[in-house]
Amino acid sequence: MIETSNLTKYFGKLCAVDSLVLSVKAGEIFGFLGPNGAGKTTTINMLTGLLSPTSGSAKLGGFDIKTQSLEAKAILGLMPDTPQLYEALTGRQFVRMIADLYEVPPQQTEDEMNILLKQLELVDAADDQIKGYSYGMQKKILLISLLIHHPKILFLDEPTSGLDPRSARTVREILRQRCDEGCTVFMTTHILEIAERICDRVGIISKGKLIAVGTLSELQQKKREQTTLIHDESPEHTQSLEDIFLDLTADL
Repeated sequence: MIETSNLTKYFGKLCAVDSLVLSVKAGEIFGFLGPNGAGKTTTINMLTGLLSPTSGSAKLGGFDIKTQSLEAKAILGLMPDTPQLYEALTGRQFVRMIADLYEVPPQQTEDEMNILLKQLELVDAADDQIKGYSYGMQKKILLISLLIHHPKILFLDEPTSGLDPRSARTVREILRQRCDEGCTVFMTTHILEIAERICDRVGIISKGKLIAVGTLSELQQKKREQTTLIHDESPEHTQSLEDIFLDLTADL
């Protein structure tokens, strides 16, 4: 569903993303992890057409994001880390506006919006102007607006930051359900426990380079093999994703 070929972005002499080769399957929750400044947001911006790559290419659902941008953008939804919403609108008005842009039937919009508002505990605030929403509430109404048109691919930059524990758990459950229905999620997070709990696979990027990709068990096995090779002995415990992440990015 997502495929990149030597995707590269320079800002002047700085290489923000270096020859990224990556493939993400339909129905997969893929965690894109890395330290601050590693190239995560730049990658998402290129994949969603907000930035033009310096070189290389990317396809979403078979559509080239550069030469078939309208077709590619029609099947995606994007949640940036900092929501930028029309604050004069109410939550309901904003969701209806986005649904209209994607030509979602009005009754379907109302039915699904009411379900999502209830799940994310926004019913009482749905008719208030967005300018009065907290950061977490803005993220939740934005997520509802993305889900309402059933995109094939969701790009989520720190989707649970600013959310209370109950809302964060609900978001994880909603994303898992959508992926079980065929949606693909490409998400960043600094909360590695969330990535370990929800992601089918993760990729770790550091200084613009993809340094590891796989399931948690695959990364653990690779780390065990490296430890055994270096120390000629088996590691004493199974490493968490946090352990692996810190080890891989320590010297980069």
